Amino acid sequence: MDASADFDPWSPRFVADPYPGYARLRASGRVHWFAPSRQWLVPHHADVRALLRDRRLGRTYLHRFTHEEFGRTPPPAAHEPFHVLNGNGLLDLEAPDHTRIRRLVSQAFTPRTVEGLEPTVRRLARELVDDLLAEGGGDLIATVAEPLPVAVIAEMLGIPAADRALLRPWSADICGMYELNPDEETAGRAVRASLEFSAYLRELIADRRARPADDLISALIAAHDAGDRLTEQEMVSTCVLLLNAGHEASVNTAGNGWWALFRHPGQLAALRADHGLLPTAIEELIRYDTPLQLFERWVLDDIEIGGTVIPRGSEVALLFGSAHHDPAGFHDPGRLDITRSDNPHLGFGAGIHYCLGAPLARRELIAVFGELLRRAPEMRLVAEPEWKPGFVIRGLRELLVAC
Repeated sequence: MDASADFDPWSPRFVADPYPGYARLRASGRVHWFAPSRQWLVPHHADVRALLRDRRLGRTYLHRFTHEEFGRTPPPAAHEPFHVLNGNGLLDLEAPDHTRIRRLVSQAFTPRTVEGLEPTVRRLARELVDDLLAEGGGDLIATVAEPLPVAVIAEMLGIPAADRALLRPWSADICGMYELNPDEETAGRAVRASLEFSAYLRELIADRRARPADDLISALIAAHDAGDRLTEQEMVSTCVLLLNAGHEASVNTAGNGWWALFRHPGQLAALRADHGLLPTAIEELIRYDTPLQLFERWVLDDIEIGGTVIPRGSEVALLFGSAHHDPAGFHDPGRLDITRSDNPHLGFGAGIHYCLGAPLARRELIAVFGELLRRAPEMRLVAEPEWKPGFVIRGLRELLVAC
């Protein structure tokens, strides 16, 4: 069946509250054809979880097929800078390239390394909350939620503090291409950002070759020089991916999470009374209003879902937001419960593309929520927020608070 009546990712009303539409999708079947984006929508938790691990699907098909063999039209030549940048990053690679690069990058996200970042994360969170308190409030997203993960990832990469203001605009423009059916204006911004960000990183890589430092870029260069096959393009793409993936989810989890808590004052009061609930609360906020609503996969070999055969060459859209509100996966999923212990959410993915930075993201969120709970115990919302127009990466424009 065509799902257009229940799934409208370009509608502000749907973006503001997609969950009733998801419920109708789940009730009417396990898979639905969505003609506007030519994708198969998968709304159930069990199916989404299984397909994330199914090697008959992939983030790319170019490791096995040409565009023509796969029945797809190559992207316009004018978009090539974006696709070169995106296609050489971990998120859009499959084995063996994915395995090789992930092994190198994972060394920056070991438990010991992440634990070593804890003082930096806490210091940055404290300084950002200082700024919010000094002003008596403001936009929680722009003042606190956004700068923290950007600063942490930039510090890991070795990007000078003076250059970090460049990163968020580049990232936002590149991530616009992850939305469904991006228009030419969006593509143009993504191409420009891809060119500018790549040029910046190539200069930084050249500088680190001449003057190595204690950062991830220097470590990747050293790994290359030691015999691990890592091209400069792969280094550039990896750095861009770490920045984009390393802060988009954290920013929107913080914004969406505080908005959810403000709408559920009983849960907020419980968290304010017992900060020890923070670890389970963070997992619940990721589930309840997840920032990544949809994740795409290409069908490399025919699959079958609920009696529907989806042929090779198709694209599936795994609906994380729907999966997280599936009663078959979660008890009373429409209720925000910061004490929820059985919480198999998929906010960090699954399978070979499971988020490398998940432990770091959790520490960042616990640090920033904890700092706000301790030092702004009376923080309150002063205006109902609006959602940004994007749906795949779903977040608020701003979240205005008073302290």
